Amino acid sequence: MTAAPEGVSSAGGYAVAMSDDVLDPDAPAEPPRAHATIVYLGPVAPHWEIRQDFGDQQVVDEFRTRVNARLMLLPPHDPQFKRNRERVNRDAERELILLDWDLGDDEYANR
Repeated sequence: MTAAPEGVSSAGGYAVAMSDDVLDPDAPAEPPRAHATIVYLGPVAPHWEIRQDFGDQQVVDEFRTRVNARLMLLPPHDPQFKRNRERVNRDAERELILLDWDLGDDEYANR
């Protein structure tokens, strides 16, 4: 096995890029770019609607496209929903989008 290039760690056989970018807890937080609510519409597909509350329309439209790709045919009781919900939440964090979920039933909200 060859040595990893400078700035890259070979962890478990995988190359993992190391970055000098460390999140500074004292750095001022950037304001949110948008706010969206993901609403469960019911058992008939499409199950989800992404509503924009405020923010840049293009940012929300691009986010809506990615959310629909992850959730379009998944009702909240599907085992894949929990994993994809977490992915959607991480995507919103990266894009500085405040996100609310309206699942319409407290039973699903606690999952």
